[in-house]
Amino acid sequence: MPERTASAGPQIVLGIDFGLRRIGLAVGDTLTRTARPLAALTAANAGQLSAPEWLHLERVIRECGASQIVVGCPYNVDGSAHGLTDAARTFARELQQRVTLPLHLEDERYSSLEAAQQLRERRESGRQRGRIERGQIDSAAAAVILERWLTQAP
Repeated sequence: MPERTASAGPQIVLGIDFGLRRIGLAVGDTLTRTARPLAALTAANAGQLSAPEWLHLERVIRECGASQIVVGCPYNVDGSAHGLTDAARTFARELQQRVTLPLHLEDERYSSLEAAQQLRERRESGRQRGRIERGQIDSAAAAVILERWLTQAP
């Protein structure tokens, strides 16, 4: 995967929180270094995307105008490989073969916990109504992962 590189100007970046059932998506930019969740993608077959699901993801990449992609890579608390680390890396490699954009892996430790807490706080403050769905948490986690990467980008 390519290293972080300085860009000529602000860029749109797609963040991805890989999961076996859902793939959280978020979009952000290198100017504001903020991200917002998009609708999560359902993975019908234990993290293996079908052709229509890949096409949907590729359409999201085109529609948001992404020039880079950040994929969350899970690790255990001690930094060792997590049970999903290899699956996330395999997903990232396959995505890299499908799109010609720079793709980066970012440590996603605690991103789902942080995302769930943010969503609970939004609900308690009245800024969000209704039940918090799992897909919302996954996409909020993608936004957390992406913002982590954006704050470290040159």
